Amino acid sequence: MADISRRKLLLAGGALGAAGALAAVTPAHAWTWSSLGSIAQTNTTRDPRFVWDDPVDPVMASLLDRGGVPEVNRILKPWVYNGQSLPPGLPADVHGIVDMARKLPAWADLRKLDVAYRFATKRGLYLGVLYGMNSGMMSAAIPREARAVYWSKGGADIRDRIAKTAKLGYDIGAYHAYRPDGKMVVTCVKTRLTHSAVRHLLPQSPHWRASADEQVPISQYDILVTWHSLASSVMHKLNEWGVRIPQDESDAYLHLWQVTASMLGVNDEFVPVSWEQAEQQRQQVLVPLLARTDEGVKLADMLVNLGEYIDFTLVTQPLFEAVTRYMLGDTVTDMLELTRRPLVEKTVSEAWPIFIRIREAGLPIPLAPTIYSAFEELIRLFALFYLNPFQQINIDIPTGNNPDYPY
Repeated sequence: MADISRRKLLLAGGALGAAGALAAVTPAHAWTWSSLGSIAQTNTTRDPRFVWDDPVDPVMASLLDRGGVPEVNRILKPWVYNGQSLPPGLPADVHGIVDMARKLPAWADLRKLDVAYRFATKRGLYLGVLYGMNSGMMSAAIPREARAVYWSKGGADIRDRIAKTAKLGYDIGAYHAYRPDGKMVVTCVKTRLTHSAVRHLLPQSPHWRASADEQVPISQYDILVTWHSLASSVMHKLNEWGVRIPQDESDAYLHLWQVTASMLGVNDEFVPVSWEQAEQQRQQVLVPLLARTDEGVKLADMLVNLGEYIDFTLVTQPLFEAVTRYMLGDTVTDMLELTRRPLVEKTVSEAWPIFIRIREAGLPIPLAPTIYSAFEELIRLFALFYLNPFQQINIDIPTGNNPDYPY
C-alpha cells in the first residue's frame, strides 16, 4: 500500500488508532478479480478499496486547508473545451495535477471513440433513459455512494447535483467528446478534483462518519461500482432488451467508458479489458452490495420529486417510479421505498418492448438515425435546461459538506 494510502487510514481513524482504522475498512469479502482481465493485463489482485488518488489527493487537501478553492474555482470556470490552454493564475501545485490529469491514456484510440459517437447517435434515447432511470436511481441503492452524496455538499441541492451528473452523461455522448473541440476531458478533470475534495471533507463530518463503513470515501473500488452502474449495467440492459449492436460499436462503447474510468483516476489494473471481464467484475463489485440505507431512501424521494420545481409532479412522479421499477425490478425499488403504480407499471412493461422493436426496425431507413439523434438531442438539452435554467453547468470544487448538517 502506498504511503499516501497509509496516511489516509491513520488520519481518518482518529481516536480509533491505526489498528482500529484498518479493521474498520477491511472488506467482508476479499477482492478476487485478477488484473489479467484489465487494460494493464498484469497478474495482481491488489484491492481497490485501499487505493484512492495519490497524485491528486495531497494537493487538494492542501488547497482546501489553505482556503484556496474559491479562487481556483473562479480561474477554472471558463476552462470548458479540451483543447483550451489552462487558464493563467492557477497555483503551481494545482496546475501540475490538472495538466497531468487532462492527458488521455496512451492506449486511448480516438477512432474507436468516434465509433462510440456513432453508436450514441443511434441509441441515444436508450442511453439517456438508462443513465437517468436505471443508473441514476440505482445510485441511491449503492450504500457508500448514497451516503457520500447525501452528507456531502451535493446532498443539499439535489437538482444541482443531478445537473452536474447529467453534464457528464451529456458530454460523454457528444460529438468529439475527447477531441480538442469536445468537453469530456475538462468534465472528467473537474469531477476528479471534486472527488478528491470530498475525500478530504467528508471524514470531517460526524454524520457521515456515524453511518459510513469506510474511513475515506470514493476509493477506486467505489468509482468502479459507479462505473458498473453506468457502463456495464447499460450494456446488460440493452442485451436484455434484444438490441442488436454491431461488434465494432459495442467495442467502441466499452472503450469510451474505459477511457472515462482512466480520466477519473482509476488505475489501468482495475479497468476491464472486455465486456466479459466487465460483467465478471460487475457481479463482484455491484450486484451483491445493492442495499437500503436511510440516506438512499431520502435521495430516491428527492429524485422522484424533481418535477415539483415546475409544478407537474403528479404527472411525472407516477411515470418516473413506474419506469424506474421496470428498469431496476422490484427488489431494488422496494429498497428505495418507491410507490407501486400497478396500472402505470403494466402500461410501461407492455409498451416499452413494443417501442424498442418499432424503433429498431426503423434504423435501416435512410436518415432515421439522424432524425432520432436530432430528436434526442432536443430532449437532452431540455433536461439540462430544466435542471439548471439560463446557466452554464459548471462542476466546481466543494469547500464543505452538506450545509444543512454542520460539522
